[in-house]
Amino acid sequence: MKRVIKFLLCVVFGILLIILFTYVTQILWNWLVPTLFNGPIISFYQTLGLLILSKIIFSGFGGKGSKCEMDGNPWKEKMKEKFSHMSAEERETFKQKMREKWCSTMSDKPQKPESEN
Repeated sequence: MKRVIKFLLCVVFGILLIILFTYVTQILWNWLVPTLFNGPIISFYQTLGLLILSKIIFSGFGGKGSKCEMDGNPWKEKMKEKFSHMSAEERETFKQKMREKWCSTMSDKPQKPESEN
């Protein structure tokens, strides 16, 4: 019985937080946007819809971030796996090749000879 009451209190508290956050967002919008940008005054439900839309756009439907964040970085895991099967000499050779390919600057590249006039 205690768990049910605790669950219901959490649900009620969550709903109250959503209502409060929506109300504060609506007040700020209606105070700033019409004056600064000549935008519309919005209602509570329009504010709630705007918050839901921005949640979907900026963080998706997932709970705690994207799949890549929850599972770790797949690229990084693949590189760790690759390095674990290499000898120390192979690792250094690989690192050197990557440096040559990706870390060279324009000054490192040979310049083309200027044509004579």
